Order: sequence, then structure tokens, then C-alpha cells
Amino acid sequence: MLGWMLAALASHTGWGIYPVLARYLQVISRLPSMSILVVSSVPLSVLVAFVSRRHLQAKYLKSRVLWFLALAVVLRALTNLLAARYTLSIYVQLITQMTPFAVAALGAAFFHEAIPPYTGRAILLSFAGAVLLASGQIGEASAPFAFTPDDVIGITLAFSSMLFLAIYMLLVRHSVRFGLPGEIVFLAQLVTVSVTASVLSWLFHEDWGRWFALTPRDWGVYLVFVFGVVLGANTLQIGALRRLGAATVSSMLAWRWISALVAADLLLGEQLTSFRQFLGAAIIFVVITWYVRQSVVTVRE
Repeated sequence: MLGWMLAALASHTGWGIYPVLARYLQVISRLPSMSILVVSSVPLSVLVAFVSRRHLQAKYLKSRVLWFLALAVVLRALTNLLAARYTLSIYVQLITQMTPFAVAALGAAFFHEAIPPYTGRAILLSFAGAVLLASGQIGEASAPFAFTPDDVIGITLAFSSMLFLAIYMLLVRHSVRFGLPGEIVFLAQLVTVSVTASVLSWLFHEDWGRWFALTPRDWGVYLVFVFGVVLGANTLQIGALRRLGAATVSSMLAWRWISALVAADLLLGEQLTSFRQFLGAAIIFVVITWYVRQSVVTVRE
């Protein structure tokens, strides 16, 4: 049990640092956005296809649910990656932390699910924490942070990405009865992302020459991005969900926020610079942890 708890924590750590690594590769390493998705997903598609070859059956490819899931993942991947290009990774992860609220709202609207208690209060408190967090400057390695039109684009993309993630989670929750193997779902997602990103990269005339100018540090960040997050965090999350259940794994969601803050400081120099910002970050961490645990208790009852 302890081993799978640590696996769940490692998975949340990986997804927490995802926007930090994505921003580094796009802003510091200056890699074209779509090329990152292509180079990340194509090798993994081959690897997962080989490992899960015994599950490759035509009947699964005919499942509309499978391709709806894949579409949600593609939209999530594109918007999440681009959001980190335009605004601070801290903000991207902050918005991602609001996913439980979006799941509750969309679940009630489209699947007639009961809204967990205290949702309104949790949203208000989280919004207050976000206001405190954004009330001062966030230092960056290159220059002090000032809110720009690019940040508006990035935050809009991050909100879109959060909504696509919520839709994906709801689809997964309501598609269990279709009996799709986890390996097939993961493979379909990788293939769809690979094809979509390849087409977009060609349409945008991206310069792939930047890949030949990467430093060892850049390659290190890229390898962590691919094997630590896209493959590692995914695999650990699937395993932890199967052994511990969604309720237990979800209860650690707020850890992503902490890992994002630490990684953003170390890699990008994005730092909280005032007591109000630290207070806002603490409020968000406590509220998300409390809200998810309350939701878990409600579901079990």
C-alpha cells in the first residue's frame, strides 16, 4: 500500500512540474511547440503499441467513446502546452488546480450528478487565494513579471485546457462500462496527439533546426518531460488508480501545486515575492485539499 501511495505522489509531482518543463522547452530552449508534442509522442506510441500488442483488436478502434477520449486529450495537450508558452507556469498549474470545480459543474450540467457540498465556498476561497497570488510581482530569471497581452492568451488557454481535462475525467468516469483496456486508451491518445501535432507543425512551418542546437541541460529537461511526465506520471497514475482507487489518488491533488512552485523557482526563477502571495498559495493548497477530501467522503457515504 505504501509503495502505491508513493507512486501516486510521484505521479502528482510529475503532472505538477509539467507546465514548468513545457515553459522551459518553449521559452528557454526555444523549441517549436508542436514539434515538442511530435518528438515526445511518436516514440512513446511505438513503445506502448509494442507493449500492449496483445490488446490490439479492431473492435476497440470502432468505439466512439475511445475517440471522444482521444479528442479530449488532444485538445487538452495542445492548450496546456501553448498556455505554458504564453504565461507563467505557476499560473497554468494554479488554473489546473481548479479542475475539481469544473468537474462538479459539468457533471451536474450534463450528467445530472449531485454537486458536492461546500463547492461554492471552496470556489470563493480559491478565487480569493488566486487574487492574493496575482496581487504582486512574480520574479523571473530574465526580468520582473508584468501582466501582458501574452499572459491573457496564456491564461485563456489554461482555462480551456482545464475544461478539456474536466471533460476527459467525466468521460473516463462514465465509460468504464465499455471495458476499454487502459493500454488501448493510452495508445489512442498518443497516436491522436502525434498525428494532430505533426499536421499542425507542418502547417505552421515550424523550424525543427532548434533541436540540433540544444544544450545538455535542455536535453535533460526534455528527457524528464517525456519519460518522467508523459510516460512516467501516466503509468504511475494508472497503476495507483487501479490499486488505490480514484478517491485516494485524487486526495493528493494539491501536491501538484507545491511541486510546481518548487520546480518553477529552480528552473525558471519564477518566485513568490510577498507575504500576500505566500498566503494566497497556502489558501489554495488548503482549500483544494479540503474540498477534494470532502468530495471523497460524500461519494463514499
